[in-house]
Amino acid sequence: MRLKRLKVRSTERGLLYRDGVLQEVLGPGTRWVFDPFWKLNLEIVSVREPWLEHRDLEILVRQGLLAKADATVIELNEEQRAVVRINGRFETLLTPGLHALWTVFHDVDVDLFEVTEPLIEDEKLLRLARQVDLDAWISLQTVAEGQRGLLFVDGRLERVAAPGRIATWRRVRDVRLVVVDVREQMLDIGGQDILTADSVTLRLNAVVSFRVTDPERAATLAEDWSQVLYREAQLALRASVGVRELDQVLAQKDELADELRTQVVPKALSLGIEVISVGVRDVILPGEMKVLLNRVTEAKKAAEANLVTRREETAAMRSQANTAKLMENNPALMRLRELEVLEKVASNTQLTVLLGEGGLAEKVSKLM
Repeated sequence: MRLKRLKVRSTERGLLYRDGVLQEVLGPGTRWVFDPFWKLNLEIVSVREPWLEHRDLEILVRQGLLAKADATVIELNEEQRAVVRINGRFETLLTPGLHALWTVFHDVDVDLFEVTEPLIEDEKLLRLARQVDLDAWISLQTVAEGQRGLLFVDGRLERVAAPGRIATWRRVRDVRLVVVDVREQMLDIGGQDILTADSVTLRLNAVVSFRVTDPERAATLAEDWSQVLYREAQLALRASVGVRELDQVLAQKDELADELRTQVVPKALSLGIEVISVGVRDVILPGEMKVLLNRVTEAKKAAEANLVTRREETAAMRSQANTAKLMENNPALMRLRELEVLEKVASNTQLTVLLGEGGLAEKVSKLM
């Protein structure tokens, strides 16, 4: 008789083959089997490590050779993922395929997730994604306060997300998150060289204050809505300045800003953008034009000063003429005027005065 001794320890399982074909899985113990033609072969597999990786795993599972008490089998399709915890600790996230783990010396927990929807809303999985590195399978992005997240799936807008953490599955569908700031923003229209109606080249800097009120509209109607708004404001600035002369541009900055706003607002509204204000910040003149304007300003100021002087002189002469005419018609006023002059002279000198019938000036006899 040809008896064969098969021994499997408690930390092992035995894979019994006949003519290279897997027959069964043997548990711990010692067995004697009749093998007259030496066709039986026992392969020992350790169950100390949790993962069961074997060339005949498919056969073990399909033929039901693995006892449920010994192993946990996980089979995932293309729309499933599984989180595996061993002895209460996260082990890995499983992708599609056939997986098996020994449960002889380990507690194995499996959480199954469907990935038909790219957005992850399971709180348990979200907490896990924040605690361990799952970047290979899960994309985590943050939408801050004052922002909105536009979730595009396979090129189509699926939803507008409020501030918070956004988690999506990787390698499932084409997922893209576009973050749009809905706070008030400033757009600088800088360094614009524009020719005025009187052929003067100016460099202008303008600023547009705006707020995105419809993130969905802004992100879907334009590839880059901020560039569209910039171009619209730039063209409006050139059109408004090009029909004005230099003096008008310098003197009518507020009117120019109002005209810019009128032209920019319709385009902005079509993109879901509210224009709060438009202003011309700087008007920069060429060097030679600055010199000419300074000369013109100096000439104007000099002319204004000369005019004021002439007016004052004319007023003074007119006043003197009126005084002389008044004294000519009133001799008593002339005498009073003479007394005032005499009082001023006598205040700082010794004066002897003889008064008579003639004029006061003719009676001054001694001045010391």
